[in-house]
Parts: sequence; C-alpha cells; structure tokens
Amino acid sequence: MTAISSKTKTFDVEEIRKQFPVLHQTVNGKPLIYFDNAATNQKPKAVIDAISGYYSGYNANIHRGIHTLAEKATKAFEETRKTLKAFINAKEVEEIIFTKGTTESINLVASSFGRKFINAGDEIIISGLEHHSNIVPWQLIAEEKGAKIKVIEVKDDGSLDMEQYKLLLSDKTKLVAVNHASNSLGTINPVKEIIDEAHKVGAKVLIDGAQATAHLDIDVQALDCDFYAISAHKCYGPTGTGALYGKRELLEAMPPYQGGGEMIKDVSFEKTTYNDIPYKFEAGTPNIGDVVAFKTALDFITELGKENIARHEDELLAYAKDKIQKIKGVRLIGDAKEKVSVLSFIVDGIHPFDIGQMLDASGIAVRTGHHCTQPLMDRFRIEGTVRASFSVYNTKQEIDKMIEALDRVVKFMK
Repeated sequence: MTAISSKTKTFDVEEIRKQFPVLHQTVNGKPLIYFDNAATNQKPKAVIDAISGYYSGYNANIHRGIHTLAEKATKAFEETRKTLKAFINAKEVEEIIFTKGTTESINLVASSFGRKFINAGDEIIISGLEHHSNIVPWQLIAEEKGAKIKVIEVKDDGSLDMEQYKLLLSDKTKLVAVNHASNSLGTINPVKEIIDEAHKVGAKVLIDGAQATAHLDIDVQALDCDFYAISAHKCYGPTGTGALYGKRELLEAMPPYQGGGEMIKDVSFEKTTYNDIPYKFEAGTPNIGDVVAFKTALDFITELGKENIARHEDELLAYAKDKIQKIKGVRLIGDAKEKVSVLSFIVDGIHPFDIGQMLDASGIAVRTGHHCTQPLMDRFRIEGTVRASFSVYNTKQEIDKMIEALDRVVKFMK
C-alpha cells in the first residue's frame, strides 16, 4: 500500500485515491469532489474489507466464548486496543476504553467522573470553540450537581484567549474540557499549555480529539491529559466506534457508565461487583466488526505517516486560502496561525446553504451551517459558514474546480 516516495517525501495522491472506492463516481453528472472530511472522511478499501472479513469469516461474540470463532474475534478486537495504545502512546492497554465515538466518550466522563467528583459550587471550563458534544454533557452534569460552567473566549482570528483562560482557573475548577482542533474553524489549540495550567490548580483535563487524531501527533503521556476522546470515522475508520483514553487511577476511581454484561465480575440480587478496567466501561456486546476495522484504519495512517499527511493537507489549505480570497465578497472565518485543513468562509449577501446546494450541483461536497457550534457562530455574529475540509486523497486540481464553481455561483447570485 505504499503511496509515498521515500526520496521526495511527497504523496502519490493518485495511488492513494485508488484505495478509496467511493471517490470514483459522478454526482449530478460531475466527478465527485469530496470536501466534507471534517464531518467524516472516506474509507480505504482495506477498511471496508476488514469489516466484510469479520462478518464473513469469524463473526462471533468476544471475550466469553471458548470456541474458535470467538477466540479469533476476541484476538482481533484486542489487537485494535493494542494498536490504539501505541498510536496515542498510552501507558497501558487498560487505559483504552472502546465507545461509540467522541460524543459517547465525553458523555462517559461527564456521567461517571462528573457524578462522583463534581459537586455544588465547583466549576467546569470549556471553550468558545467547542462542538455541541463538548458543551451539552457538561451543562447536564452542571445542572444536576449545581456546578458552574465558564467559557474561554475566542479571539477574532479564531484562537483562544489564553490570558483570559488563566484568569478563569481557580481552586474551584474541577475539570477543563476543550478540543484539540476545532471542527468549525480548524484552529489547533495549545492543549499542552491548557493542561499544564489546569493541573496547577488541581483540575483534570479532557481533550476532544475528534478533529486532531488523524492529523496531529498524539502522545497522551507527553501531553499529560487525563482523558482523550477519539472517533474512528474521522480517522478513515467506520462510524459508530471510537475510544476514550483515561489515566488508570481515574478510570479505577470512577463508577461504571452503564450496567450489563461484560462490565461485571459477580452478580447477585443483593450486590454486584464490577470488572477491571477497561471492561468496567464496556457493557454489552460491542461494535466488534467496526472496532476490528478501526485497526486497519490506524495502520493506514501510520503507513502514510502523520508528518506526510500534515504536509500534504497544509499545502492544500494554503493553496485554497490563497485562491478563495481572490473571489470578491468572500470572507474567511477563523484564520489562526495553527490550523488543521479546514477552510470556513462566508460570501457577502449569499446564504451558506445556497452556496452548498449550488456547489453540489457541480459534484462538490462541502458542509454548510453552524457545524454543531452555534455559540461560536454567535460569537462571529453569523448564521453559519461554508466549510471545505481537505484530506489525504484531495488535490489542488479539485480545489481549482471548487474555486471556479464558487466564482460562478457568486457572479450568478450577485
């Protein structure tokens, strides 16, 4: 599956594109250009084959079976845990909890850590860049416990106001929850600094890694984060699966998130004792086939190399930014110095929904709306943006086609 020249250290994009079946189709009579990668990226054939291979070859429930298929499925499932442990440099495999994705990972921490360790009068800090899935769970636990939420402000360029963040911290702060990279603007946050400052006041830190895991080097031990949430479908893997990293001492101190099979040691009508981590947090039959395929997706990223991925995507972002600013009436939203490959913009006098529809007529898939970040849109006093987000299989030629189509839309609508 080699798609990188060791001599030039650049992508052979055409070879990469061959691995993604969905890209080779027409939409509205035009070749598909897929720029909605921040919502979900496409899946290489190896990942698709891994899912099919599980269901056609060794579909069985895991951990409790002693027959051959069950043992094979269990081994494949746990191999993904080992791979993910290495991928983010967790200290132990037991610190990797499989979930439905980032949203469930955050809800697990809010429900379990929050119910045990957050009390009336405590404070939770989030940022103005957060996805709704890193806002609403904290609102629910704050309302339940009588805690207070404070918000790190967003500056005009889409970066966080770190001086204001430091002023928010106090001995009342019990948890800080921020994203590593913004899904809406692409801003890469200084999470190491955020974590270090929080730890000075004794607060724990959760990092929403949904937009970062496939793009940035993740070393949870070096970051010293307490929790890190991951979605497989933003890492070329299947939807409906992901993981939560948590430090052992915290996971062991937290009560179970859900009750059922697997998460128990012994059950009687009088008392139940709970399983060891990670199984304490993995009640019921998991999404086995997709977890198995998640390993293949992680292997895909590792083989390409995150440094190479980042270089390619940064080039695409810089190229698109330069081109799009030449179109009259276009205004970029979020221009932080450090960004993943997300380009959000508006066009004066044209609703983002209309732009999205007309680009779709040319076979170009972008995302429009508030991107599940309504408070951030309110901060910029806009309804929403058009968001083009780039991945390993995208090209400058595709960006040229988007720019040409957008220019036609603007001239037509004006």
